[in-house]
Amino acid sequence: MDEPGEPARMDHGEETDVEDGAPRTASSDDASADDASADDASADDASADDASADDASEDGPSEDGPQLPPAVDLPPELALPFLRDGDLEIVGRLVQASNTTLLVTVTGDVPDRGVVTAGAVYKPIRGERPLWDFPEATLAHREVAAHAVSEATGWQIVPPTVFREEGPLGPGMLQLWVETRDDVDILALLRSGDPRLRRIALFDAVVNNADRKGGHLLVRPDGLIQGVDHGVTFNVDPKLRTVLWNWRGTLIAPREMLVLAALRPQLAVGGTLAESLAAHLDRAEIEQARARLDELLGSRTFPHPHPDWPAVPWPWY
Repeated sequence: MDEPGEPARMDHGEETDVEDGAPRTASSDDASADDASADDASADDASADDASADDASEDGPSEDGPQLPPAVDLPPELALPFLRDGDLEIVGRLVQASNTTLLVTVTGDVPDRGVVTAGAVYKPIRGERPLWDFPEATLAHREVAAHAVSEATGWQIVPPTVFREEGPLGPGMLQLWVETRDDVDILALLRSGDPRLRRIALFDAVVNNADRKGGHLLVRPDGLIQGVDHGVTFNVDPKLRTVLWNWRGTLIAPREMLVLAALRPQLAVGGTLAESLAAHLDRAEIEQARARLDELLGSRTFPHPHPDWPAVPWPWY
C-alpha cells in the first residue's frame, strides 16, 4: 500500500543511460512511474512517443553508436531565447526514465557567436505519466517554475530551462544540456556537508522539492553545483524529500537570509516572480511557495523533515 501523500508506486527520476548504451554525462528527469502505470492511457501515449523518438533518432547515430549532444555553456540571457527559438532535432532517449525524456540538439543564432548547436533535454507533456498527488500534465511547467525561482535567487541552481509550445512531440520543457565532472563521488560530497549544497537545500525548501536525490546534483567543471529534475515541486502539501538534511534546524547564514529576503517582494502578489510563476502554477501553489518562504524568513533556520512524510526519496540516488 502506498504511504499517505506519497506518489503512487512512483520512483522519481531514474535515468542513467542513453539509448543504445551511450554513457550519460548529465541527467534531467520528471517523476517516473513503474510498470503498473503502463496500463494508463497516458502511459500508452508515452510509449508511442518513445517509439516516435526511436524512429526519429535512427538516422542520427554514427557507426560508433549514438552521439551525446554537445554541452555548450551559455549564460541565461543568451540561453533562454536560444532555447525558446532554436530548431530541435531528437538524437536519443534516456531509456531508464519512465516519462518520455529525450536528448535533442538545438540550433539557432546566438548574439556574437553566430549559429550554435547545443544539447538539451526535452520532456514533452504528452509523455508524462500520472502521479496521484500532482495534477496531470503539469510536470514540465513545474520544471520551468523551479528555474524561475532559481534565477530570482541568483544562485544558478537550475540550468537554463524554458517551456516550448511547439516541439517534435508537442509542448514540453526544454533544458540546456550541462557538462559535468565524472570524477565526483556524490555520496562523499553529501557526507562532507559541502557548503555549496546549502543554497540548494534552501531552494528545495522554497519550491517544496519532493525528489532531491543525489543523482539530481550535477557538479560542473567550474565548480558550480546545479540541480535537475524538478517536476515534482510546488505541491500545496508538505512534500520535501531530500538527501540534503545536513543543516536541519541550524541557522541560515546572514548572506543566505539576504537572498531569501530579496526574493520575498518578487514573490509577493503582483511581483515579477509571482507573475512569471502564474504561467506555470495555480494561485494556491504560488501562495504556498510564499508561505514557505515566510516560514524560512521567520524561523531563520533550515527546516526539519515533516513528521508525516518520508524525509529521503527512494532510491536516494
